Amino acid sequence: MFGRRRKKRDNETGRTGSEAGPTTGGAAGDVSFGNEVEPEASRGQPVKDADRYRTTGPWDSTEDAPEAGRMDLGSIRLPMEQGTEIQVNVAQDSAGKQKIIGVTLVRGKSALQVQPFAAPKSSGLWDEMREELREQVVKQGGKVEDHEGTFGPELKALVPVKGRTTEDGKQLAQRVRFIGVDGPRWVLRGVIRGEGASKPEVMAEIEQLFAGIVVVRGDQPVPPNELLQITVPKQIQEQMAQAAKTRAAQQTAQHGNAGRSPNGAAPNGSGPAASGGAPSGSGDS
Repeated sequence: MFGRRRKKRDNETGRTGSEAGPTTGGAAGDVSFGNEVEPEASRGQPVKDADRYRTTGPWDSTEDAPEAGRMDLGSIRLPMEQGTEIQVNVAQDSAGKQKIIGVTLVRGKSALQVQPFAAPKSSGLWDEMREELREQVVKQGGKVEDHEGTFGPELKALVPVKGRTTEDGKQLAQRVRFIGVDGPRWVLRGVIRGEGASKPEVMAEIEQLFAGIVVVRGDQPVPPNELLQITVPKQIQEQMAQAAKTRAAQQTAQHGNAGRSPNGAAPNGSGPAASGGAPSGSGDS
């Protein structure tokens, strides 16, 4: 599809030529790491017109993506680069349990939040998503403009920062880029904040991170627009749970000291900074 190659076959074993390893399961289906023959059904997937925006990534797990160190988080494999921090974004569901809603890659003064969603076989969802995002920003009092970027149509926006104003009472806003691409039965959405949304020399670095992502759609049916399951290793889950307890204790202590300790620091809503590519937990963003 548009110059994108399927994974090469080993002439002797019939295995893929890269990323050999075990297979793990998830809500989005079994994830193949190269030890299974690719199902014939995947070869017949229709090519969407929007795939032309993915000639250099992001990639589908059935495609021959460039070799790189990537962190396996179930439905997505994220590039692990020096100087990039990976944060797992969580929110509480109706039962009060934490649910992973996305992953944020922080590099310098830029942040890229990514979310993989299921999509129909024959048509993309990014056009529809952009319109929904446009409505949300305008409803919040922000401004939006269309832009043709590296990955095709995107939105550049000025989004009001809740609770922050200038000295003369004017609402403060931050620059945000909404990027996205349609893939085979999935759409990957990205939200860029910080310098990556405003400085051209930094934009390319953040776009490179986005392009290096591999989406693992899986074979199980998932309704369009539903977030594909993001999973983290058990050790990281335990670290996130401990970070959540620490934040709760900090909040309790702060509320107890309200009015008595003017220098008390407010919790920042995120876990300890992760280095070396290990993800940390963060609140809903």
